[in-house]
Amino acid sequence: MGLYYFDYHSFIIMIPAIIISMYAQIKVSSTFNKYSHIMTARHMTGADAAQRVMQYGGAFGVQIQHIGGSMTDNFNPSTGIISLSDPVYASSSISAVGVAAHEAGHAVQHAQGYLPNKIRALLVPVTQFGSRLSMPLILIGLILPVQYDFFVTLGIALYSLCVLFQLVTLPVEFNASARALRALDETGILDQQELLGAKKVLRAAAMTYVAATFTALLSLLRLLLIFGNRRRE
Repeated sequence: MGLYYFDYHSFIIMIPAIIISMYAQIKVSSTFNKYSHIMTARHMTGADAAQRVMQYGGAFGVQIQHIGGSMTDNFNPSTGIISLSDPVYASSSISAVGVAAHEAGHAVQHAQGYLPNKIRALLVPVTQFGSRLSMPLILIGLILPVQYDFFVTLGIALYSLCVLFQLVTLPVEFNASARALRALDETGILDQQELLGAKKVLRAAAMTYVAATFTALLSLLRLLLIFGNRRRE
């Protein structure tokens, strides 16, 4: 019972992460919705803004396409395609322009060889592998006798790679937003008041990445605590 008792109490350390994640989701949704109802003076759509930001940053040959859903916007460096969602692609709202410019910022990072972006790209296949196997290995190791703890050790090591990926993602996301806001300002796509709104939208979006990283770190700590308690038993 010791393992389960300790695991029950170790879950307490996840409560702050749960609260922060919930707040981040509510914040990004409410902020995006607020500024999605405020149109920009230049009436430039998200797709047009993304194109202009890429031209400003020297990212050429990137395609922009429409994708269904909401908050599904992304840049795929392997295909060289920016996908913009329903509320972003053809909308000229402050939210749409800000989000589209952020994705264009990722394209500029890729074009300019931004180092953290390169490191993140290298970690993608390893992280995908680790995310699939880490928890099954940990569960198998916890079920088997203590002499099979190497399963847990391997699982935690693979999960640590996922945590590293989250940590590297933070500067990539912050930098993409910084590039976007600078381009929106210097190209005159947004005026100063609109730029302030776009900044709030991107800051709210960034909180979701901070929350995800915080959650991953606490999850790793929890696994280490559970493993340490098992070894003491």
